Amino acid sequence: MKPHYEGNHNIAMKVPPHQYEATVAFYRDVIGLKPLENHLPHVGFYFGSNQLWIDKVPGMSQAELWLEIAADDVSLAASHLTGAGIVRCDEIEKLPEGHQDFWITSPCQIIHHVSQKGDGW
Repeated sequence: MKPHYEGNHNIAMKVPPHQYEATVAFYRDVIGLKPLENHLPHVGFYFGSNQLWIDKVPGMSQAELWLEIAADDVSLAASHLTGAGIVRCDEIEKLPEGHQDFWITSPCQIIHHVSQKGDGW
């Protein structure tokens, strides 16, 4: 059995420290996106129907884009993706205690947060 998947509203941009302030200023001042204020001190912006989060990550040399996928049954999704040979990488970033969410990487190394549909952060 295969769960139903769909793109969810969170997009995370992981940015090296030397590019962080300029990246935040670009989206805030140059593009003029409205800032998210519901998860301070984290920095994010309304990005159409999505939320763009900008995270400063020490040790990175270039930016990465991370996407969120919602599954109607996250337990079934875990089994389905493992069975399909998709690599889990839960160690990449700690998730809140008690969540069943998990991290995977696509074949081209894009990180995806797999969450339960309706459990938006």
